[in-house]
Amino acid sequence: MNPASGPQTVLIEVIDVPSPRIVYLNGAFLPFEEARVPIMDRGFLFADGIYEVSAVLDGKLVDNAAHLARLDRSLAEIGIRNPHTLAEWEKLETELVARNGVSEGLVYMQVTRGVAERDFAFPPADTPPTVMMFTQGKTIVANPLAERGAAIVTVEDIRWKRRDIKSVALLAQVLAKQVAAAAGVAEAWMHEDGLVTEGSSSTAFIVTKERVLVTRPLSTALLPGITRAAVLRLAAEEDLRIEERPFSVAEAKDAAEAFYTSASAFVMPVSTIDGHKVGEGRPGPLTLRLRALYLDIARGG
Repeated sequence: MNPASGPQTVLIEVIDVPSPRIVYLNGAFLPFEEARVPIMDRGFLFADGIYEVSAVLDGKLVDNAAHLARLDRSLAEIGIRNPHTLAEWEKLETELVARNGVSEGLVYMQVTRGVAERDFAFPPADTPPTVMMFTQGKTIVANPLAERGAAIVTVEDIRWKRRDIKSVALLAQVLAKQVAAAAGVAEAWMHEDGLVTEGSSSTAFIVTKERVLVTRPLSTALLPGITRAAVLRLAAEEDLRIEERPFSVAEAKDAAEAFYTSASAFVMPVSTIDGHKVGEGRPGPLTLRLRALYLDIARGG
């Protein structure tokens, strides 16, 4: 599969759901209650690990090859060997989704540097990485937020400088999400020097009053979103004007439309930012068009 050709789907045969929730840990499919990781795992001690998330829609993995390519890149960036080939990962995901009978939701994958006596330096090179996977059922398509638009807040971006690596060190994102939760809204957009970097678990987009689609260019300041890339390809195919450039919180509030993208939200319209209506305060036509296009190809259309 070629990630550059657009979201790819992998057919999964959904079987009867067993009574226990099944997870994958270090070569074995186990009931959730039986899965155990040693306290000396470096993911637990140092957040020394990488994770990835793929969506499941209609019993199929969405854009999975691109997600696995990003997993491979993130692992390489911090010097953890990838324990599986793309085909091996895909086989594990497929079986895990089938064992849990997931029709719509997520597959979570995590690889840490493994188990070793606590020391900041890397353990011996032959230390086996810890591999863990689980599924979550989730309503993605019929999410009510997609109809009325999500309210979001803005927060200062306090993360480290290598945000292009999908690290399990997510404390700053957790704190941002908690600000959003306390405000009773769906997401937080983070900013530095007044410029939006990205959402706490998403990529930020705006549509200007001149109907230009704007999102921040890729760099170490933000994660290379897989759904982001797919949406930009769709926008180009639709001959939409695109600008990859920084934009400010003020510009976002004054935009005609805004939305965010992620594996778990697809294309999510934004109705308000910090209580300020974006456009008419409801999902805009360009956002809804891009969401419909993405859903179509995610379903194999």
